[in-house]
Amino acid sequence: MKKVVWGASFVLIALCISAFAWRTAPAQTEAANDQIRWYTWEEAVAASANQPKKLFVDVYTDWCGYCKRMDASTFTDPAVIQYINENFYAVKFNAEQTGDVQYKGHTLRFQANGRRGYHELAAALLDNRLSYPSFVYLDESQLRITISPGYKTPDVLLREMRYVAGGHYKNMRFEQFQGK
Repeated sequence: MKKVVWGASFVLIALCISAFAWRTAPAQTEAANDQIRWYTWEEAVAASANQPKKLFVDVYTDWCGYCKRMDASTFTDPAVIQYINENFYAVKFNAEQTGDVQYKGHTLRFQANGRRGYHELAAALLDNRLSYPSFVYLDESQLRITISPGYKTPDVLLREMRYVAGGHYKNMRFEQFQGK
């Protein structure tokens, strides 16, 4: 009889734990949404091939003070996090990384230049105007929509992202969109 009671108690405890874990799962999911889901270049291209979405590419360097400031303020803003995660595949790309990147049958590499150097993908995305931070918006086929250089506060970045994600760039300039 003791084995049956113990067995029933074990089942009851297991059910309680399962129910508790199930009820807390949404909170854990929400906690995962408190930061931007950053993809590597390759991950974003592959994800966009499976489920088309625009790309937001943050081109940065490790020594860039404004890049670090954006990471600490703008990219931690809840509205920015939510909007980027819902509307873009976000890529954080170090313009001085030394690893090769495969893209559309080409291998893009680090190029030594002076004390630092640059990555060919950063140069291609930014039309060789290497300033940091810079943000590049690409359409679902990885064709460039626009380049946006410089530090952005959350409100400015959100306005810019809405302009791109909403397709407004197809029929009006950003200055016109801001006046709406």
